[in-house]
Amino acid sequence: MKYIIVGLGYFGSSLSMKLTEMGHEVISVDSDMAKVTQFKDRVTHTVCLDAKDQQALASLPLSDTDVVLVGIGEDFGASVMAVANFKQLGVKKLIGRAISPLHQTVLEAIGVDKIIRPETEFAERLAKSLDLTGILDSLDLTEDYNIIQATVPPRYVGKTIQEANFRQKYNINVLTIIRPKESTNLFGRSHRKPAAIGVVAADTVFLADDIMVLFGKMEDIRKVLQ
Repeated sequence: MKYIIVGLGYFGSSLSMKLTEMGHEVISVDSDMAKVTQFKDRVTHTVCLDAKDQQALASLPLSDTDVVLVGIGEDFGASVMAVANFKQLGVKKLIGRAISPLHQTVLEAIGVDKIIRPETEFAERLAKSLDLTGILDSLDLTEDYNIIQATVPPRYVGKTIQEANFRQKYNINVLTIIRPKESTNLFGRSHRKPAAIGVVAADTVFLADDIMVLFGKMEDIRKVLQ
C-alpha cells in the first residue's frame, strides 16, 4: 500500500520507518529540512514542504495514495490546516492524530475518516497492564469488550480448556495461546520464539509459560486473573 505521513516527529517518523520496513511505499512530509534529511535513508521518500500550503500538497501523488495520515502533534494550527487541505483535495482515506479533546472535536468537524490518539490509547493499555498482575497487552474493541494477552494463572497450569471452563464460568473466550517455540537463527543457534498455537481445542492444556489471548468484558477477565 501507499501512504503519506505528515509530520516527522517521534510518532510520525516511527510510523513511517515501520511501514517502510513492512514493505509499503511511504512518503513522509515535514516542513523541517533537518528532519527530512535525517530520515531520508530510512523511509521510502521524504519531502520538505509546508502542509498548510494546499498548492504544495497538491503536488504529491494523492490519487495513487491509499492512506494519508496527519501525525502533527505539537502544532494544533498546522495539524488542522493540513487535515482541512487534504479533505478539500479529496484523498481516499484521511486519518488525523488528536492530542486533546478540542483537537479531536475539530478533526471530527472537518470529517476525517479516522482519529487516533496514540498517547491516550497507550496510557489506557499501560494502565490495564499495571492494574492486574499477568496482563501483558490489551486491545479495546468497544467500550465493553477487550482482547487481552495475559500469563496463565498458576491454578490453571496443567488444566485443559474444558476443565478451566472460562466460557461458562466467566463468559470469556480463549482465542488462542501464545507458546514459546524452539527455533534456529541464521547462525544455527537455537532459541525460543513466541508463536500462536492456532485455534484452541477443548483438550488443549495450559502450560506454565503460556500466554492466553482472551476475549470478553474487562470485569470478567479481572475475575479470572485475580
